[in-house]
Amino acid sequence: MGMAAVVRAFGEIKAALAVLSAEVDGAGAVPFSVSGPLAGLADGCLEILAGTREVEAGIAGLKARAAVTYSDTAHVVAGPDVPVRAQEMAVAAEIGCVLALGPRAASSFLVTSHAVTATLPRTLEALQAGVISWSHAVVMADETACLDGAGAAALEAHFLDPDAPDPARGCPVGGLPAHRFKAKARTWRERHQAGSIEKRHAKGVADRRVEFRPDQDGMAWLSAYLPADQALAGWNRLTAAARGMQGPDEPRSMPQLRADNFADAILTSGTSTGNGAGTDQPSSGIRAQVLVTVPAFSLLGQTDEPAMLDGYGPIPPSMARRLVAGGAGSFYRVLVDPRDGAPLEIGRTSYRVTKAMRAWLRLRDGKCPFPGCSNNSLDNDADHILAWANGGTTGISNLGQPCPKHHKLRHTTAWKPTPATKNEPPGWTSPTGRHYQSEHQDWEPPRWPNLQNRGRAPEECSPLGAVPDLVHFQLSPAEDWLDRVLHPPSA
Repeated sequence: MGMAAVVRAFGEIKAALAVLSAEVDGAGAVPFSVSGPLAGLADGCLEILAGTREVEAGIAGLKARAAVTYSDTAHVVAGPDVPVRAQEMAVAAEIGCVLALGPRAASSFLVTSHAVTATLPRTLEALQAGVISWSHAVVMADETACLDGAGAAALEAHFLDPDAPDPARGCPVGGLPAHRFKAKARTWRERHQAGSIEKRHAKGVADRRVEFRPDQDGMAWLSAYLPADQALAGWNRLTAAARGMQGPDEPRSMPQLRADNFADAILTSGTSTGNGAGTDQPSSGIRAQVLVTVPAFSLLGQTDEPAMLDGYGPIPPSMARRLVAGGAGSFYRVLVDPRDGAPLEIGRTSYRVTKAMRAWLRLRDGKCPFPGCSNNSLDNDADHILAWANGGTTGISNLGQPCPKHHKLRHTTAWKPTPATKNEPPGWTSPTGRHYQSEHQDWEPPRWPNLQNRGRAPEECSPLGAVPDLVHFQLSPAEDWLDRVLHPPSA
C-alpha cells in the first residue's frame, strides 16, 4: 500500500470536502428540508460545523503522531555522529517548512506532539476521537509539563475520564473554549500540586516588569507583569472609573474609557479626562474591588491550599494572608458544604437582589455563565431566570449573572437560560433548540491540616467546632507600583 494508500486517502478527503462544500452552497443532490429550505440549510450548516470540528481534531492527532514518528526516524537515520541539538533543529526546520510554520512555532508544535503522544494517552485518545481540539491538547501539555507521571495522569483523568472519582463537572472539556479549559486546568493543578506555588510565585515576583511593544497605525502596547492581586485590582479600578463616566453625553466605549483613564494616570496627575470631554475625573474617589476566597485553615497557615482570586484563579496562600493582614475593608464568612466545598443555598421572597446574594452568585458562577464567556463577575448583572412577573423567586436557584452583552442577548433574541441550582449556573438553549452547558466551578472539600483527622466527623476534628469557612472579602489596590500608577500624586 504505502505511498499509494496515502495519496488515495487524501484524494478521498478532498472529494468529501467537495461534497460538503456543495451542501453549504445549497447545491446538494437532496435538500436538507423540502418544507423549509432556508431553515433546513441553516441546520445543515450547523451539522457540518460540528462534523468539521471532530474531523479537524482527528487530523490534529494524526499530525502530532506523524511529526513524532518523523522525528524519531530522522534521528535514527542521521546516526550518532550528528549532535543532538543540531538534529533537533534540523527536524524542527523540516516540519516548519512542511507546515509553513516559523522556527519557534515548529519547535513548540513538536514539543507538544511529543508530550501528547508519549505521556498523555487520554488526551491523544480524546483528540483522535474528536472530543477535544488541538488547542485543548496544547493546554493539557502545558499544564502537565511541570508534573510527574502520576500528577499528569491525575489531571488527565479528572477532565477526560468520566469514571474518575471526582470528575470535572458542568460543560465537558471539549465544549469549553481552550482558554476557559486552561483556567480550569490551572486551578485544579494549583490545588493538587500546591507545594510549588509559593516558589513559582516568588520567581514571578522577581520577574515583574513593564514592557513596551510597538504596533501599527501609530499605536503601541504598554503592559505590566505584576502579582495577580495588584493587576486585577488595577483592572477593576479602571473598569469602575470607566463605568462611572458612561452616560448619554459620553461617546467613548468602555475599552476607550479604560485606556484614557490609564494614560491619564501615568502621564498626568490623574484628573484629566484625556480627550477634553469637559469634566474632570477625580481618581481618588474610586475604590477598586477584588474578591478573594480563602480556605480557613490555609488562612491560618495550617495548610498550603491556594486561595481563589475572583477573575484570575488560584493564588499562593501567602498572598491571601498578606491581603487579609493588609486591612480588607469588609469580609463575609461563607459556610461551605463539607462534602463538596460548594457554598450553601440562600433565598429571598422579595424582588430585590441583596448585596449578600450578589456575592453568593459570584461564588457560585465566578463569571458570566454564557458558554465561553470570560467576563469577570464584577461587571455582570443579577438576572431572574424565570421572570419575577411570571412567578419566579429571588433565590440563588433562579438567578444568573450574565455580563451586559449576554444579558442583552437573552432579552432581545431567542437565546434562553435553563434552570440553575444552588451549585450550578444556568445553561443556555439557542434559537435552533440546541442546549449548551455552562462551565461549572470544580468545588472541592476543604483540606484538613493533618492526617490524624482522617475518617473523623468534621465536628470532632475541627478546632473551630464546625466545618471550615471560606473567608470572602473586598480590598483596595496595594500601595506599590500599580498603586502609584492609579493613585498618582497631585501635580
